[in-house]
Amino acid sequence: MKTKHKPIISLEQQALLDGVELRLITPEERQRFDEQMVRGHYLHNVQIVGEQLRYVAEYRGQWVALMIWSAGAYKLKLREEWIGWSERQKKRRLPLVVNNSRFFIPEAYHVPNLASKVMKLVLRRLSEDWQRIYGHGVLIAETFVDPSRFQGTAYKASGWMLLGKTKGFERSRKDFYEAHDRPKQLWVRELQEGARTILRGRNLPAACQACEEDRPPDCPQSPEQLVRMRSFFSGLPEWRTRRCPHKVGNLVAVTVCAMLCKVCLGQRDLAAFARNLTREQMKALGFPRDWSKRIHTYIAPSETTFARLLRHLDNQALQRELLRWLDQLLGQRDPTGDQVSVDGKELLNSQGAAVVSAYSVQTGRWLGSEPVAEGSNEIPAVQALLKRVDLDGCLVTADAMHTQTETGRIVVQDKGGDYLFTIKGNQKGVADNARELYQKLSRDFSPSAHGADL
Repeated sequence: MKTKHKPIISLEQQALLDGVELRLITPEERQRFDEQMVRGHYLHNVQIVGEQLRYVAEYRGQWVALMIWSAGAYKLKLREEWIGWSERQKKRRLPLVVNNSRFFIPEAYHVPNLASKVMKLVLRRLSEDWQRIYGHGVLIAETFVDPSRFQGTAYKASGWMLLGKTKGFERSRKDFYEAHDRPKQLWVRELQEGARTILRGRNLPAACQACEEDRPPDCPQSPEQLVRMRSFFSGLPEWRTRRCPHKVGNLVAVTVCAMLCKVCLGQRDLAAFARNLTREQMKALGFPRDWSKRIHTYIAPSETTFARLLRHLDNQALQRELLRWLDQLLGQRDPTGDQVSVDGKELLNSQGAAVVSAYSVQTGRWLGSEPVAEGSNEIPAVQALLKRVDLDGCLVTADAMHTQTETGRIVVQDKGGDYLFTIKGNQKGVADNARELYQKLSRDFSPSAHGADL
């Protein structure tokens, strides 16, 4: 029967283990660090993108170990199953996963237990360092081990778990993977107790929330709902050229979803919202496939595409489709007995552009909008809007600006509704007419007037 013996450690080696210290490198040491890593590490490469930290373990002024930690891998089936988070959670919380992408110990310091000692030192401070430098902590650590070269002993001794082997692909550039026929072992470790439960939970702890703060909100619509929504806008007039692969109806569907999520509707915010959609949502919205990549990805609309959409979209056609969509969602509107309010607003950051809109007071339902022409005012815009809204049996209210004969005629004679308009003292002619009319009505309908006629 074979027995395992602990490696014999000399006094000098024990002194190294007891005296080794770990720290982050300084900016001035970056070149030296990278050159030593390129020479000594078997990958001979330090080209790493995204968030990253570089550590050195020192003993008596000598670098005895070098480590690079970087952003977690984008797609790992074994890791996703181990954590148990959803695709949307992974998309937002992936910055909380870090990868030990390089670990190098010079041959002169191949001392038993040094690797596990250095690993213990870095895991003790890793999340705190990440919080201080990038504004959020980290919860999960991962790494890949080439089994043809290493056994992963240091990771096993430090409490890491072997999940299995990868499929043998490596990222050669963003979202592009190439087969290398060298599957690696995937090792993982929780950096605090219950880290997986936190990652798949509803809310993150305060130290980790910063990774979600700058991200656009998630689109809550399912792929099936997005397919139906997209169909409502498929008839909008096209303005695209052949160079734009995104249909107008699909872009409008994305914009409506962003509006429902209270996204600021500038082209930059819309593009960020579109990029944040899941692959299933992008497919449902008709985004074109990116055939230049091995993995199944889609091309999200750019800021320029949304800028052209906002500039060229047919306003009246869009309103017809939006109202038709509302009828599908809320049911056909019955105007009888409804109270309709009309009001104008100046658009934020629009250099004076304004729009008037009509709403149902009882339900808050939007009934239509009309832009105010440049150099004009709200009065003709409201009149044009009221001509399009079903007002049969409605009571229309508006502010004093719209106490106009033509506006009242449209409401009563053309559309079959009633109005309740405000009169201000600065509208002298209107106020005098109203006062005279009120006095006449008071005489005609007073009890004494009726008694005199009898």
